[in-house]
Amino acid sequence: MRFALRWEARTGLLFVLPCLLLFLAFRFGPSIAGVLLGFFEFGIGESPAFTGLDNFRRMAGDPVFWDSLRVTLIYTVLYVPVSMAASVGMALLVRRSFRGARFFRSVFFLPVVTSLVLAGTVFTWLFSSEGPITKLTGLSWLASPTLVLPALVIVSAWSRFGYGMLIVLARLQDLPRELEEAALSDGASTWQRFRHIVLPQLRPALFFVAVIETTNSFQVFDLVYVMTGGGPAHGSFTLVMALYEQGFKNFEFGYASAIGVALFVMTLVVALIQRLIIGRSK
Repeated sequence: MRFALRWEARTGLLFVLPCLLLFLAFRFGPSIAGVLLGFFEFGIGESPAFTGLDNFRRMAGDPVFWDSLRVTLIYTVLYVPVSMAASVGMALLVRRSFRGARFFRSVFFLPVVTSLVLAGTVFTWLFSSEGPITKLTGLSWLASPTLVLPALVIVSAWSRFGYGMLIVLARLQDLPRELEEAALSDGASTWQRFRHIVLPQLRPALFFVAVIETTNSFQVFDLVYVMTGGGPAHGSFTLVMALYEQGFKNFEFGYASAIGVALFVMTLVVALIQRLIIGRSK
């Protein structure tokens, strides 16, 4: 019996192995190549030349890199809390069963599957000097180095909160309602029930959403490229924009890969910090 099971397992593995090897090659191969390329000087029509840590030393002394890092961190600090608050708020809103609940859930999720290029084009007009948001607020959002990041945060949160809403909603629907009902009978307010009963039980879902949204904020490119191009005055020039400029405008692929490695390390470190703060179980 055991021999038959082992034979079936090995046979199944042989059938799966080609797809598994292709997946590993195309999923991790480019990542490994990108890391290795950061230790080389490489351009179009040139042979790779090993330079060791020169690209990373150049990055450490590059003011453009540090400025783009500052912009990325500010964007992340603004975006992640706004996106998570919108996700939790909308999940609580559509948690209960009522007529049209499924419709509203679909509507709230619709921006997630909407093209970011299309959304960026529409919001560029909305925030333009002739757009309704500018006329309503009297502020020139995309022309101000101070307001351009809040404008991008608003658009990004609008396009992404539906994903986090589904994650939080799935967790909310698994929570036992007895604790909330008991707290309600004891006179606890809505905020007290949410803070002391619901929120602690949402910790795994919030940790997952926080990591996903932080990673997404570090890698923001589409909206920035479409709406501002990194301007004005490099006010929205993020790390990925710097990587794009070095790799696809200056054709310095080694230096661009070094920026990508730094971006990966920073994303990993922030995810570990979030794991300690949010994901740690008592």
